[in-house]
Amino acid sequence: MSNIPTQSDAMVRPMDQTAVAEAKVPATRRRARTGSSGETPTLDTTDRRIVEALAREGRMSIRALAQGLHISRANAYARVERLLSTGVIRGFRAQIDPHAVGLSTSAFVTISLRQGEWREVSSRLRKIPGIVHIALVGGDFDVIALVRARDNADLRRIVLDEIHGIPGVLSTRTLLVFEESDAVLGGLT
Repeated sequence: MSNIPTQSDAMVRPMDQTAVAEAKVPATRRRARTGSSGETPTLDTTDRRIVEALAREGRMSIRALAQGLHISRANAYARVERLLSTGVIRGFRAQIDPHAVGLSTSAFVTISLRQGEWREVSSRLRKIPGIVHIALVGGDFDVIALVRARDNADLRRIVLDEIHGIPGVLSTRTLLVFEESDAVLGGLT
């Protein structure tokens, strides 16, 4: 008996989704898209439209995504899987209204550091409840952090006790947020 698969064998054993996705992307494009060690994946217009759609509505089904972009479900599924595996899409999460969960005071806190202290300070900042975003920046200060607090007293505690208590922090400036709106990632197409 021969080990050569027949056409009926291929019909009985469906290909796994990864094989289907890889088969649809030419080998030369496959290497460019997956990237290697820090290389940024190449995104075409359809990939960018997928990213924009999912940035607006992360709970969108593959079916709705495919219909909205006028592509097949298999294509949409394969592309979303590739965008996930290459790190373009890092995950899906709920956007929480801070006021609804009792965090009615928000502020951006700029932080100046002693030279060479970024790694230790950032590690300590990530452990402070209420700090929801941290970025190393260039300019008049070194770090900017978004802080969500119950009220002004809680914000004061976070800034003066927690942040100022970290070795390497030289100074801070607190910028209260009076009003904010969510920006949806756009302009990719």
